[in-house]
Amino acid sequence: MAAPRTRKRAVDRKAEIVETAIRLSAEIGPDRLTTDLLAREIGISQPAIFRHFPTKGDIWLAVAQRIGEMLRQNALLSDKDVVQPIDKLRNLVVDHLAFIEQTPAIPAILFSRELHAENEHLRAFFSQLIESRQRSLARLIHAEIAVGRFNKSLNADDAAYLLLALIQGLAMRWSLNNRQFDLVAEGQRLLALQFSGFEKPAAPAKNG
Repeated sequence: MAAPRTRKRAVDRKAEIVETAIRLSAEIGPDRLTTDLLAREIGISQPAIFRHFPTKGDIWLAVAQRIGEMLRQNALLSDKDVVQPIDKLRNLVVDHLAFIEQTPAIPAILFSRELHAENEHLRAFFSQLIESRQRSLARLIHAEIAVGRFNKSLNADDAAYLLLALIQGLAMRWSLNNRQFDLVAEGQRLLALQFSGFEKPAAPAKNG
C-alpha cells in the first residue's frame, strides 16, 4: 500500500510554485506559461495554485520578488572581502552576469510581454530594482573618480547606466544566440573596454 501523500506547508508550496515558474520561464518563455501548465508540472490542481496566488499577476510579482532577493544576496557575496571600489565594481557586474547565466529566466522575463504590456506592478518592481542597482554602481564610480582612477569629468550616473546597458544588452544577445557563448567571459572583455573609456587619460609625454 502506497504511503499517503504529505501535504506541503503553504509557505513551501508557494515557494515551489515560484521556483517552478522561474524554471519554466527559462525553458518555454514567460508568455507561454499558464497556471494550468504550472499546476501540471508541480502535480497539483489549478485551483490549488489560486489558493496560494489569487491571480496570475500575483505569481509574477512573487517571481520578481524572488529574483530581487537572489540579486541582493548575490551582490552581498560580490562585496565580501573586497576593498577597492574598482574591484567591487567589477565584481558587481561580472557576478550579475554569472547570476543571469545561472538563472536564464531573467532575460526571458525582462523582455517579455508580461513585463512590458500586461503587468504594471511587475514593471514597476523591476524598474525600482534596476534603479537601485544603478545607484550602487554610481556610488562605486564616484569613489573611483575621487581617487583619480576614473576621469574627473565622468558623470557617475551616466556611467552607471552604461554599465547597466552593457549587462542588459549582453544578456539579450546571449538569449537570442540560444546561450551559445560564455556570458561571463564576454562580459569581462567588454567591461575592460568600458573601464578604459572611464579612466583618467594619460599625461602627454614631454618632448626633449
